[in-house]
Amino acid sequence: MAKVYGKTVIEEYLSRNRRSKELHERARSVLPGGITRTSVYFDPFPPYVARGLGSRITDIDGNERIDFSNNYTSLILGHCPPSVVAAVQGQVGRGSAFAAPTPHEVGLAERIIGRVPSVQRIRFASSGTEAVMFALRLARARTGRRKVAKAEGGFHGTSEYAAVSVSPDPAEAGDARSPAALPAASGVTDGVVGDVVVFPFNDGEATEAIIRRHREDLAAVIIEPVLGSSGMIPARRDYLERLRDLTARHGILLILDEIITLRLAAGGAQSLYGIAPDLTVMGKIIGGGYPVAAFGGRAEIMALLDPAGGRPPIPQSGTFNGNPIGMVAGAATLDALTPADYERLNTMGDDLRQRLRALFARKGVAAQVTGMGSLLNLHFTDVEVTDFRTMRTGDAGRLRRVFFGLLNEGIFVAPRGMACLSTPMGEEEIAAFVRAVERALDG
Repeated sequence: MAKVYGKTVIEEYLSRNRRSKELHERARSVLPGGITRTSVYFDPFPPYVARGLGSRITDIDGNERIDFSNNYTSLILGHCPPSVVAAVQGQVGRGSAFAAPTPHEVGLAERIIGRVPSVQRIRFASSGTEAVMFALRLARARTGRRKVAKAEGGFHGTSEYAAVSVSPDPAEAGDARSPAALPAASGVTDGVVGDVVVFPFNDGEATEAIIRRHREDLAAVIIEPVLGSSGMIPARRDYLERLRDLTARHGILLILDEIITLRLAAGGAQSLYGIAPDLTVMGKIIGGGYPVAAFGGRAEIMALLDPAGGRPPIPQSGTFNGNPIGMVAGAATLDALTPADYERLNTMGDDLRQRLRALFARKGVAAQVTGMGSLLNLHFTDVEVTDFRTMRTGDAGRLRRVFFGLLNEGIFVAPRGMACLSTPMGEEEIAAFVRAVERALDG
């Protein structure tokens, strides 16, 4: 284990986070694992955050860190942006939820539809998991088919049909070009797994062969333009174009999961790739730091949710769907984002990836830096990372040591090496990230 000031990086982390350790031990008596989101847990315990402002967060031990996680990409404006805070404060005094629509959901819907041309109608949900669940149900209802297809390593929330082949053991998943569908969690039934077709990300020939084989039963193909939880791996342009053509030819709905990638441009990644999906799933930035997600697409598909003529084919409920707090926060966030903001964030992301690659080359470290725009991920491997299987070649032990080294150096990233940028960041934060990685490598 690497040494820092005579200690291992884990020992150093423990010494700087004593109050978090105490709170974690207390939390374990009321919360499984001491947390309420699996994604924020890491051994021996995560830091418990007290506050955030701009690009910084401070934990209960007083450790300040530059936040390169941004709640897993959702805080594109950083913490407590003044315009969002003002919008939320203004709405809190007028009510937080009603059993009736409000003007704010109309306003946010208009903003999103105005930015994403493929979305003609939209519905809000409270989480990405719910949005994906309804998008898949729409696809089945529209096509009359039962199966859906997803990329191996693709994460689309935790609903039943999404919880398949998220992070499978390659030894059990079989041939990389024809991967087996495997449950991602206990409790996912064989019937569900049997209705999910899995294909290899970024392999157009193999993907086409799999989809053709199942075309008569496939309602939808759902895919992330950038494979998120498997390492921020961008799809190749020709791969997405091939998927669009293939699905259209066989009457299969193409669902783009832009929950993460909507931060790449006003029109999302689909505007950068030139792809018009049938349905789009959105989340993260559209809630401005509050629990908001959405799904939308062609008007005739979304009409299956319309109750105006009586009970719709697909009823949608959700006590907090379209809650005005999230709606005003989302609207304030989108209003604050200018074309120059997207360009600056993406340029900073390109610059950070290049600096990290140069650092690894100078030090002779076998590492890859994947990503697109303001999204990136570190992988300690000499293999080009293009899909789930190549991502799995990374040295998990070295990544863990670097992760703790970054925490000790005042940089907060996801344990899997994922990082993203926010608008309060600039040269100071980018340079600090690179210096911290170098120190973590030397530690």
